[in-house]
Amino acid sequence: MQIKDMPVYERPQEKLIYRGASALSTSELLALIIRTGSRNKSAVQLAEDVMSYSSAEFGRLSASEVNELKEIEGIGTTKACSVIASIELAKRLSENVSVDRRIITSPGDVADILMDSLRYEKREHLVELLLNAKCEVESRVTISIGELSATSVHPREVFNPAIRRSAAGIIIVHNHPSGDPSASREDIDSTRRIKEASDIIGIRLLDHIIIGDGVYTSLKAEGILE
Repeated sequence: MQIKDMPVYERPQEKLIYRGASALSTSELLALIIRTGSRNKSAVQLAEDVMSYSSAEFGRLSASEVNELKEIEGIGTTKACSVIASIELAKRLSENVSVDRRIITSPGDVADILMDSLRYEKREHLVELLLNAKCEVESRVTISIGELSATSVHPREVFNPAIRRSAAGIIIVHNHPSGDPSASREDIDSTRRIKEASDIIGIRLLDHIIIGDGVYTSLKAEGILE
């Protein structure tokens, strides 16, 4: 059944207008992003295909890429780009708002915050948590996306958000797309370089956490970060 053939009160757009976005299922929300169906399927049915395929193949939709979504029958470049762009926008908006002021008492607290958002990423993401003097998380910032190294991770980019927001301390976090959170030589070198800058600037580097697939490594717990 095409959306135009549905009863008016069951159509995603009308439902959103009259009942609000919270009344829509995830597939219905995705159908509004996809906008149109294919010859044989409605936008809602295509959205359900996207959800099922991405869950089976990538672990979750946010880990998928344009060329992968195009493997789904009825999803072309335009629809795939719309979906990926919407996911990226949602990520950025969520990072630009203040997070709950959770008190960090252990590396596990950091993993609880960031594991779900980083474990499926296919590129390395360097994320920074800004903390106040009570070790409460005040905000989360993405510093860079891509391969990380001692030369590509400059202390200036790391400490600029912390200085602007008067943070008392920071915790840096990045993921290993391989799923293995073991610290590489580059991870160790980058951490020590940032620690040196931390001592000069006076903003504490509390830890560097590496996220894997459901597991993590704390460089502080490993004795690498003193």
